[in-house]
Amino acid sequence: MQQLYSLPSLELFFSQFDLQHFKKRDSILQAETNPMYVYFVKSGYIRVYRVSEDGEELTLVILKPGDLFPFVWSENDLPNHYYLEALTPVDVLKVPKEKFLSFLESQPRLTYELTSYLLVRFGGLLTRMEYLIFGNAYTKVAATLLVCAKSFGEQQGNQVMVNLPLTHKDIATMVGITRETTCLEMKKLERQGLISHQGRYFIIKDLQGLEHESLLDEEQDSFLNHSL
Repeated sequence: MQQLYSLPSLELFFSQFDLQHFKKRDSILQAETNPMYVYFVKSGYIRVYRVSEDGEELTLVILKPGDLFPFVWSENDLPNHYYLEALTPVDVLKVPKEKFLSFLESQPRLTYELTSYLLVRFGGLLTRMEYLIFGNAYTKVAATLLVCAKSFGEQQGNQVMVNLPLTHKDIATMVGITRETTCLEMKKLERQGLISHQGRYFIIKDLQGLEHESLLDEEQDSFLNHSL
């Protein structure tokens, strides 16, 4: 999904401050901590997740270049309840909260665009939550792969490569089911010729077929495109 806000001006502002690098699977932010900075994702992908009392992980969103975190905390000091982990090598620019808020005060149009972007993404998350509750394991996996294809995919002829290295466990944490169940459902999709994989990268061989298996209607599909 493309950013709805003025990315160049935001990146120019953040570029004045420190650059921090994280390796793949590094922990970037722990839950229940009080971050001192606002971060801008310059490159790479970050998953935002929660952990249940039983130790089960649920991935809520994947941050990509141009995203900010923890944006809600920066605005209202709400506690951070989420873990952030680098899915790939990640570079972030970080700025003290006070300087970021002063910058936003001088950029009312940017503030409006950021708010609009967050509302669109929130709508996508609500739709995804509803679908993950009412769908079965097969349609959940199909829908999640479809969203990944549309959010992170690159068209290669008649196929789409998901340019995000994901394990079966990663997919399982997005869907809210076990890794074993995820593997079984993905094998079904592979047998139907809808998906394949190249190393850690998934390839969607038949996007329309995957849409059909996900049982998403056009409106749900549009909303879910904004959920990761």
